[in-house]
Amino acid sequence: MKKRVLVFCLVAGIGLSGCSGMSSTQQRTLSGGAIGAGAGAIAGAIAGNTGMGLAIGAAAGAAGGYLYDQHEKSKEDAYTRGYEAGQQTPK
Repeated sequence: MKKRVLVFCLVAGIGLSGCSGMSSTQQRTLSGGAIGAGAGAIAGAIAGNTGMGLAIGAAAGAAGGYLYDQHEKSKEDAYTRGYEAGQQTPK
């Protein structure tokens, strides 16, 4: 059981190292999914069903990563709009 979790963590780590060509949304969603899957696998192992915990954790983590990305983009957009409005104000 511990071997399975360790192998999964290694595969996830190797997979995440290839994220350089991805958009920020893809990176955050994948990272959230991997983190969620790891946490879910640990919780599932404790509860007695590693696979179910892994699947639920991956789905929740991916959703969380996507929502976090959308939040960050909205903050960046608000900053940009405010900056541009400040540049147009007469001195």
